[in-house]
Amino acid sequence: MIHVRPERFLQDLHTLRQFGAAGVGKGVVRPAYSHPDIAAREWLAQRYEEAGLEAHFDPVGSVWGLAKGPSLLVGSHSDSQPEGGWLDGALGVICGLELARAAQEAGGPPVSVVSFQDEEGRFGVTTGSRVWSGATDLKSADRLTDTHGLTFADARARMKHLAGGFVDYKRFTGFLEAHIEQGPWLHEAGEAVGVVTDIVGIRDMRICFEGEQNHAGTTPMHRRKDALQAMARFQTLIADRFRNVVTPQTVWTTGHVDVHPGSHSIVPGRCTFSMQWRDGERERLDRMEAIVRDAAGEVAADGGFSVSISDMVGLDPVPMDARMQAALGEAAEDIAPGRWRRMQSGALHDAASVARLMPVAMLFVPSINGISHAFAEDTKESDLVTGLRVMGSAVERMAVAFAA
Repeated sequence: MIHVRPERFLQDLHTLRQFGAAGVGKGVVRPAYSHPDIAAREWLAQRYEEAGLEAHFDPVGSVWGLAKGPSLLVGSHSDSQPEGGWLDGALGVICGLELARAAQEAGGPPVSVVSFQDEEGRFGVTTGSRVWSGATDLKSADRLTDTHGLTFADARARMKHLAGGFVDYKRFTGFLEAHIEQGPWLHEAGEAVGVVTDIVGIRDMRICFEGEQNHAGTTPMHRRKDALQAMARFQTLIADRFRNVVTPQTVWTTGHVDVHPGSHSIVPGRCTFSMQWRDGERERLDRMEAIVRDAAGEVAADGGFSVSISDMVGLDPVPMDARMQAALGEAAEDIAPGRWRRMQSGALHDAASVARLMPVAMLFVPSINGISHAFAEDTKESDLVTGLRVMGSAVERMAVAFAA
């Protein structure tokens, strides 16, 4: 039987936080391929070796701790947002380390560990796991750039002295990822863990309205072709038309707006903005896309604007494996009876990429006040330990299920 050691787990989690510690509270700045990120991965490799695993870096910088023979893969990522918290990704990696170590001490079942590179999307979307899973080929990934123009190829070259080949996915029976919820539901309900049913699909595009740049003091309102106002009307239209399509779990966001030329005294001639929406059903995502495109065209036609829409980035919903979900649910009921739920993930995770290759499952622990991607991100240590114990019990159940 796997006996996890919570004090060892928490100590490692706090040690990992020191790589890139910043800001107030438990903030972390550890973007992919930064000095703190690479140092953290080298530290993880050392811990893997100490746990009796084979440490291995792949060509993109994901760091693996490999058990001998077929094994369950457990992990997440250790890179952070530009201003992130100490648990996003790191929790899953250190859960994997502790479970692998405890499994080695117990004589099985074997557990391997991974910290995927660039999950947070400095260069793409879950870049390391997407390349490993074959969703993105390495040649295409190498052309990706960050906001400063640095290419993925040049960034990963910083780790070329560590890099070996890609790990064969066939050595793993499945992938298990622990993560903070990054939302408010578990915290508000006072629940300990969430068993993830599926990861939502995402659609993402850029829209640009072009009107007529003109003098802000002399152009009458009825003569204006204000591109910012076109964007505002578009937002009102889609909010109204989504109402009969969406569910309470559906979300949509305009996260970036670029108004040109951006002067107090000029009527904006161009407005470019992002448009992203997420839902657990592909059909609903497609219906929302039709509404977005129709609304943009209608606003342009009515106001005399031109409109252009970028290629869309689309990721379909990813269901979690039924057997692995069942194992997590049984373990949760044993360890936190009545204090767990099944729930959807509104955030993207490495498990979505890995699902191309093998069965996957995820477990959530609460985020205090639902905060993540911020220095204030935190979770009670008692909840972290409960999540670890549920994971440990589930690993044993999964070993039996996969052997059957």
